[in-house]
Amino acid sequence: MKFSSTAAYVATDDLTVAVNAAVTLQRPLLVKGEPGTGKTELARQVAAALGLPLIEWHVKSTTKASQGLYEYDAVSRLRDSQLGDARVNDVRNYIRKGKLWQAFEAEGRVVLLIDEIDKADIEFPNDLLQELDRMEFHVYETGETIRAKTRPVIIITSNNEKDLPDAFLRRCFFHYIRFPDPETLAAIVRVHFPTIKDQLLTAALTTFFELREVPGLKKKPSTSEVLDWLRLLLAEDLAPEDLRKEVRTALPRLHGALLKNEQDVQLFERLAFMARGRQA
Repeated sequence: MKFSSTAAYVATDDLTVAVNAAVTLQRPLLVKGEPGTGKTELARQVAAALGLPLIEWHVKSTTKASQGLYEYDAVSRLRDSQLGDARVNDVRNYIRKGKLWQAFEAEGRVVLLIDEIDKADIEFPNDLLQELDRMEFHVYETGETIRAKTRPVIIITSNNEKDLPDAFLRRCFFHYIRFPDPETLAAIVRVHFPTIKDQLLTAALTTFFELREVPGLKKKPSTSEVLDWLRLLLAEDLAPEDLRKEVRTALPRLHGALLKNEQDVQLFERLAFMARGRQA
């Protein structure tokens, strides 16, 4: 089965090609793009489209690559030994399987999401090179080698916060999710709000793209944020006329869904003040 757009996810042609190429090559798919452009949701939709279970590994700044393999709880074993617990005789009782281990031992093929890999230390990707290449790793405490029964479909996301090592990049199929053009974004909106009226959608997206193009924005609003904004517009039952104002002369209605820091709010307030001054 090939991946394509689903009822709940609009995939562009180049994204569809990238997913299917990575699956064919059996290489990890590295997906970059602005936050909120659907990178994490892509893995969920790929799993649903291919009919495969999904295993999610959400990376944090403190995450170590070894945690994806397993963690050995030596402290608990020491405590149990002091209490005379018979469990200490089997070291396996103190090994917690990581997400890679779970994916490797699955009976059938799975989709493994390694989410926001760029949050971790720069050595994190390098520490996974051998495991992702060979689809196996060694458990030192038990002396066993864990090998993948079936190579998983691996999707790795990055917000481009830091550069990834060249050796890691060579092992991946790369795709950058560009911000949707107005036509694609309209299609995405209709997936989430199928009954939205054309006039309101046109007015909202016109305002949204004008806002994104304002020079000096610290954080441009993303796809997920325009969906939140539209949900509020529909809940407030606003008309298209309520949105037809120049972005430079006023903050958009319910702008808190779009602008997420005080610098950007102040930027629009200054632009509005300057515009009113010119009109006076």
